Amino acid sequence: MAFCFPLRSSLRSFVAAAFAVAAISGCSVAPTRGPSTSNAATSLSTQTNRAYRGRFSVRYTDVNGRPRNAYGNFDWQEQGDTVTLQLLNPFGQTLAIVTSSPSAATLELPNRQPMTADDVGTLMRNALGFSLPVEGLRYWLQPSPAPTSHAKTVPDPQVQSRLKEIDQDGWTIQYVSYADAPETGVKRVDLTRREPPLDIKLVLDR
Repeated sequence: MAFCFPLRSSLRSFVAAAFAVAAISGCSVAPTRGPSTSNAATSLSTQTNRAYRGRFSVRYTDVNGRPRNAYGNFDWQEQGDTVTLQLLNPFGQTLAIVTSSPSAATLELPNRQPMTADDVGTLMRNALGFSLPVEGLRYWLQPSPAPTSHAKTVPDPQVQSRLKEIDQDGWTIQYVSYADAPETGVKRVDLTRREPPLDIKLVLDR
């Protein structure tokens, strides 16, 4: 699937996109859960190893209030509570590596010293002026609401056992498509936030 956003060659655009994709951490193919309107009790503790590859497209506003677009590929590795995201341009060149764990977050850029912070949100605010709900997005791509706050969910009218939409923490998560049988899990998901504005589109390749 091709996205309509123009490619930016600047590293800053791709770094910001890296964070956006990191936020969506863990494009999962885990079995779906039924809809709910209360706090979820989903746990990631039993899912200690994950690996995903896919494509992203991000539309966002930078720290100077200017609209930006970026797209490319990502390689996601998860071991326990630690996530390592490698962001690649369309030619397969590494643009940034983001590592997130409960104790710290690190951003690595080519030929530069790594930047660290207590968590991904702090690192993003310091580097880019905005933050993303990294932990929430780990659950949303299962797909399931995050267990940390109240969420409103909408079931898929065609298949009641899976989700069509989640509204949580100021985000709207829309499940555009699921993988065709015999594959399972999310195929494409769109995430939008009004303030500050951010639009993320993800396609999971298998």
